[in-house]
Amino acid sequence: MNLAATLERRCAERGWSQRPAVREPGRTWSHGAIHDLAGRAARILAAEGVRPGDRVLLALPDSAAWVVSFLAVARAGAVAVLVNPGLAAPEHTALVADCAPGLVLCPEALAGRFDVRTLSPTQLLDRAGRVNPVPAVPVAGTDPLYVQYTSGTTGDPKGAVHRHADPEAYHRYVGLGVLSISADDVTLSISKLHFAYGFGNAFVFPLFSGSSAVLLPERPAAATVAELVTEHRVTLLYGVPTSYAQLVAAGDRAAFGSVRAAVSAGEALRPELAARARELLGVPLLDQVGSTEAGHAFCANTVTEHRVGTVGRPVPGHRLRLLDSDGVAVPDEVEGELWVAGETVMTGYLHRPEETARTLVGGWLRTRDLAVRHGDGTYTLHGRVDDLEMVGGITLAPQPVEHLIEEHPTVAEAAVAARPDETGATRLHAFVVPVPGADTPTVDDLARWLDGRVAPFKVPRGVTRLAALPRTPTGKLRRFALREQGSHGGPARERTGTAPDTDGREASAAGRSGVA
Repeated sequence: MNLAATLERRCAERGWSQRPAVREPGRTWSHGAIHDLAGRAARILAAEGVRPGDRVLLALPDSAAWVVSFLAVARAGAVAVLVNPGLAAPEHTALVADCAPGLVLCPEALAGRFDVRTLSPTQLLDRAGRVNPVPAVPVAGTDPLYVQYTSGTTGDPKGAVHRHADPEAYHRYVGLGVLSISADDVTLSISKLHFAYGFGNAFVFPLFSGSSAVLLPERPAAATVAELVTEHRVTLLYGVPTSYAQLVAAGDRAAFGSVRAAVSAGEALRPELAARARELLGVPLLDQVGSTEAGHAFCANTVTEHRVGTVGRPVPGHRLRLLDSDGVAVPDEVEGELWVAGETVMTGYLHRPEETARTLVGGWLRTRDLAVRHGDGTYTLHGRVDDLEMVGGITLAPQPVEHLIEEHPTVAEAAVAARPDETGATRLHAFVVPVPGADTPTVDDLARWLDGRVAPFKVPRGVTRLAALPRTPTGKLRRFALREQGSHGGPARERTGTAPDTDGREASAAGRSGVA
C-alpha cells in the first residue's frame, strides 16, 4: 500500500493525468507529470544510497519539487522527515541529530549547515529527467511514511510518526467529509506543506481528488493572496486567523468571488474576526482543530454545517472525550482536557518512548487542549493545558526564546507572549526586566541578537519594559497576564510606534513586519 503507488494508480484510473496538479510561478504541472517525475526521482534517491526504511529530511520551500521529492521518498520505501526550511541553523542541526537522516533534500543555500549528504531540488529534478522511473517499493499501510516535528512543553521538538495509510484517511474524513473536494477545485493554503495543516490542504487533498494547488516558496502577503485567488480562480482557501485578519485589513472584497469554502485552524478564531472574514469572502469561515500528532483535523465545521464560535463536531473516524484533572469524564458545558482517538493518530514520537507513553494512553491521544462540549455536539476550545504560544498559527515553546533574550547583556529577566495587533494578527511580544541601570533593548536590538539563532517568526515584534514579571506565589510565570496587558490599554503596536513600560518609559517597536 505504498502511498506513491496508490496515488499514481488513482490518477491513471480516473483519467487525471493531464489535469493540473501544481500551479507555481511560471509553470503548471499535471498529475501525470508529477507522478512520472517522482518515479524517476526515486531512482536517483536509490543511486544516492537511500534504502527502504531510511529517513530523508526535506527542508524545502513549497513547490512542485517538494511534491515530487515527498512522492519519491515514499516510492523508495523510505521515510520523509518534513521540516521548515526557514529554521535557524542550530534548529536544523538539532533536528538532524534527532532523526539521523541518510540524506537531506534542501536548497543549495542551506547545504552547508548539514553534516550529512545533501541534494538540492534542482539537482534531483535535473538528474531525474535523464533516467527511467522505478516501481514503488511494496510496503504495508501501517509502515512509516513521514515524520513531522512539533514543539512540546519543554521546547524540545518531537517527531510524530505517520503511516502510508494515513493520508488517504485525511482525504476521506476531511477532504471529502468536511469540504466535499472535487477535481474541479483549486486550493491555496497560506500554511505551508511542512506543517500538518498545509500538508493535508495542499498535498493530500489535491492528489487524492485530482484537483490542483497553488504553491509559493514564500508566505504570501495579503495583497499576493488576493492576486493569486483572482489569477487562479481559487475555490478553497486555507489559513490561520492571523492571515485572515490581514486579508480583512487589506479589504480587497472583489478578489474572492471564486472562493466556495474558507478554512481556519491553528489558533483561536474570534467570532468578530469570523464575521468580518465572512463579509470579505462571501462564505463562512470554517473553524477546525487538529494536531501534528493526529495528522490533520479531528473536529471541524463543514461546508454543510457550521456554528460560529466553535470548532464544530468530531470529524468522522474520530472520537473525542473531555476529562477533568482526575481523568473523569465531564458533562456538557463543563471544561475538560480534550482527548482524541482515531485511525490517523500517530504511532508515536520518534526515539521518545516515554513521551509517547505519556501522550498515547489506551489508544487515546492527549491533545493538551482545554475545551467545552455543547449540547448540540459542537466543541469550543478554551486554551492549552501546557504553556505554549500560537503565532500566526504556528505553535512555539516560549522558554527557549526567553532564555536567549535573557542572555542579552541588558536583560535580567524576559518573557514572551502572543498578542493581537490592531488588525487582529497575532505577534510575539517581549516583556523584559532590564539589569539595574540598563536601557531597555529595542525591537531592533532583539532582532539583531536573535538573528540566526531562532526562526524569524520567533523574533518579538514589540517590547515592553517591566519592573518585574507577573508571577504566582510559587514563582510560576502568569503568562496569561502578559497576553492581556496591552499598550495604552490595547494591543501591542506593530512595525511603527512604541510600547510603554510600567514606569512610563518607552521601548521602540519599529522596524519589523510580517508574520510567520
